[in-house]
Amino acid sequence: MISKHISYKEGVYSRTATRRGIENKPSNKQMDSMRVIAEEVFEPLRMWVGGPIKINSFFRSPELNRTIGGSSKSQHCHGQAIDLDDTFGRATNAEMFEFIKEHLDFDQMIWEFGNDNNPDWVHVSYVSPQENRKRCLKAYKENSKTKYTVI
Repeated sequence: MISKHISYKEGVYSRTATRRGIENKPSNKQMDSMRVIAEEVFEPLRMWVGGPIKINSFFRSPELNRTIGGSSKSQHCHGQAIDLDDTFGRATNAEMFEFIKEHLDFDQMIWEFGNDNNPDWVHVSYVSPQENRKRCLKAYKENSKTKYTVI
């Protein structure tokens, strides 16, 4: 278990990795980072939501990250980022975004696409209390490229 409510299998799961035979196994250091973000962000958020939260993406090996077209600087590759989507109807993605912003420590949080009322999912990262920037961005597409604006 990575935390009380995140299994190892859930933390490393990727349909792309399975389909393409890509090993998506974190090192001990990456696992330590996964445990930290799970305890500092995911578990308090889950308690507030009052039930399960879908994890779209957590750990990504560099090979998996390249395959899916992720940023070469992706914090997912360090076990420091998690993409969340409340598909269980307990809170909207916008409500989770605002809760994290107002109540939890984090490095970077991204309102991923969607519209002005609700993102498609929430990306949140955590480094350490000393290094966290509490930076909030909004991702959008322009000429088929992902761009970001500070919010």
